[in-house]
Amino acid sequence: MFSSIAIVGAGAIGLYYGGRLAEAGHRVSFLLRSDFDAVKQHGLHVDSIDGSFHLPQPLIAQRPEEIGPVDLVIVAWKATSNFLLEKILPPLLHDGTQVITLQNGMGNVEAIAAITGPERVLAGLCFVCINRIAPGQIRHTAGGRMAIGELMPAIPDRATTLARMFRDAKIEASVEPNVEETAWKKLIWNVPFNGLAITAGGKTTDQLLAEPAIEKEIRALMAEVVQAAHARGFAISPHLIETNIERTRPMGPYRPSSLIDWQEGREVEIDAIWREPLRRAHTAGLHLPHWEKLLKNLESTLRGQSSHGNILSESLEVNTGICQKTITFLLITMHSFATAKTPLQTSKSRSPFS
Repeated sequence: MFSSIAIVGAGAIGLYYGGRLAEAGHRVSFLLRSDFDAVKQHGLHVDSIDGSFHLPQPLIAQRPEEIGPVDLVIVAWKATSNFLLEKILPPLLHDGTQVITLQNGMGNVEAIAAITGPERVLAGLCFVCINRIAPGQIRHTAGGRMAIGELMPAIPDRATTLARMFRDAKIEASVEPNVEETAWKKLIWNVPFNGLAITAGGKTTDQLLAEPAIEKEIRALMAEVVQAAHARGFAISPHLIETNIERTRPMGPYRPSSLIDWQEGREVEIDAIWREPLRRAHTAGLHLPHWEKLLKNLESTLRGQSSHGNILSESLEVNTGICQKTITFLLITMHSFATAKTPLQTSKSRSPFS
């Protein structure tokens, strides 16, 4: 069903999952930017707990027109790049092309559907600890599981076929029924930890949980996410609050992905993670004071960053063990991930729960 595949957003996530598919024999083309020269010269190297591999000559391109229409497009870039979808996607589409997004937050499937039509779109979640340690070099240290769901089921067994394809490529994959419900489950973690890590001045998850007042605020924000999900018709268990907090404690000095973006001068996914979900909650008639206050503080902090520049010296490079989660499905069965941070080299991957 998917004989040709294009990876849009070939950072740590795109290179890892696309690399697995290519290693399994699929025709995978990577749309690259900064890594193009390194991958062209040295190939793609993946150091993985599930078996390391090297693709000496992967199919790479710098423009979507060089790839042309494919059967499956995997969108793995950050939601902040979605303004490019209208330019990037059309050259990759034929009449039967399907598109799956592995992005954070809400609004991504709708952004893709506006271009492709909703009947083509799926959403995915990856539980993985992964790190781009250098151009074309990926380190995978934990997890890797993926869950897949439909925006608007159109082709019988499409998600099942896609999950089977990933399993055949050494990726644990499952199918889940509802895209928005899974996004709310993910936001239980993302809204408080990604947000407060920034507004508290650059605190890691262990520092946030070490302060009783901040942990209390984390719990209040999580409760509002659950409340919003209920108002949207999704019976998410409040027990996920405690599950998320207890699975975060062993992670140590972990930097959520939005904190990394903020500290390294990159755009933060404020629309997908905070504004759009809150808008949906407001549409359902809710007033969520903790979330509204957090968003206001985030907007103020990010405006300050824009005015005063990067809070880090341009010469400072940070190597971060990073894990990623896109749209979440099986949150109760999430693995606990630990990461290590040493001041060596900039990582462009994303965090496990962000």
